Amino acid sequence: MPDPSLPSLPSLLDTPGLLAAFVAENRPRAHGAGLDPYEYARVTDPLTSLHDWPAACRAAGRRYTGAAGRAAAEGRTVTAGEAYRSAARWFHLAGLLPHPDRAAAAEAAEEADEAMRRALELLDPGAERVAGEGFAGWLRRPAAAAGTGADGTGADGLPVVVVVPGMDSGKEEFHAVVEALLARRVAVLAVDGPGQGVLAATSAPEPEYHRVVGRALDALARHRDLDPARTAVIGLSLGGYYAAEAAAHEPRLRAAVTVSGPYRLDWDGLVPFVTETLAQRCGGYEAARAFAGRVDLTALAPRIAVPLLVVEGGEDRIPGVTAATALAEHAPDAELLLVPHGNHLLGTALPDWLPATADWLTARLDSARG
Repeated sequence: MPDPSLPSLPSLLDTPGLLAAFVAENRPRAHGAGLDPYEYARVTDPLTSLHDWPAACRAAGRRYTGAAGRAAAEGRTVTAGEAYRSAARWFHLAGLLPHPDRAAAAEAAEEADEAMRRALELLDPGAERVAGEGFAGWLRRPAAAAGTGADGTGADGLPVVVVVPGMDSGKEEFHAVVEALLARRVAVLAVDGPGQGVLAATSAPEPEYHRVVGRALDALARHRDLDPARTAVIGLSLGGYYAAEAAAHEPRLRAAVTVSGPYRLDWDGLVPFVTETLAQRCGGYEAARAFAGRVDLTALAPRIAVPLLVVEGGEDRIPGVTAATALAEHAPDAELLLVPHGNHLLGTALPDWLPATADWLTARLDSARG
């Protein structure tokens, strides 16, 4: 469990030029998460210090929860639900920074989780909370889930994809991925795992993430309208490693996708922003170094027998990170989708990868029918 009293690097947030770089780097990420880029500028342009980033993002989130409450009181359900969803995104953004105030980060994660609960309550009342040891998330189904068997079981049930976030991410971020799959009649379980999102304050990252995915699949198997023979996983950023690691171990998965995932981490080559974030989430620098040393797909790649899609951006270059393009070379049934102008998480190139990736996953799950 991470130690909330872990000392951080007080100089990191004051590094000359880091404020402007951090704001610029996260602009496409915020856009990919569904936030308006002009509003992002209005919130971040006044900042004079990264120390103020969390408070500014939380203030934006609270403006949306206020607007949502007023809309709900007037019976404007869709407006209220969309406002709560925007609030969840802003609260999530508040926690991206390895800020020394970890208590505030935990509060922001709780606010994101609650705002998302309220959003789904209004916009998707059929969404279900699914949680277990080391994970918590939302199960959503396509709007018109027709075509299931009489008892909702077996090969006529819905295929389902588990969406896995990364190092500083959470289930509130990847709405576009979820919506793309739902539009293709695929159910989705978007989760926080150990060290992620709402669980970050009470758990450390888990390199053997297949155990987390396995428990999530156990929970999904109890839903009679889902097809346990048609399950897949998509992981983004560090979640890409988690997805590949799960695909190498979990026999129930039928396909896997990694998006901007690492093939291997080199602790000594990582930038301070990454090492500080990992240290905070792992509970110390030695624990973080040990965790990073286990993020290595060299031995696991040949064991990934299921179809695997590796999505990479040509502009995604992070010191100390060996990109997952190497995974596409060594996994037996892997394809590479390389978008030359894509950045990390490809928020600069959503149309160039997301529809094709959602189609790829849907086709692989359809082929597993029966």
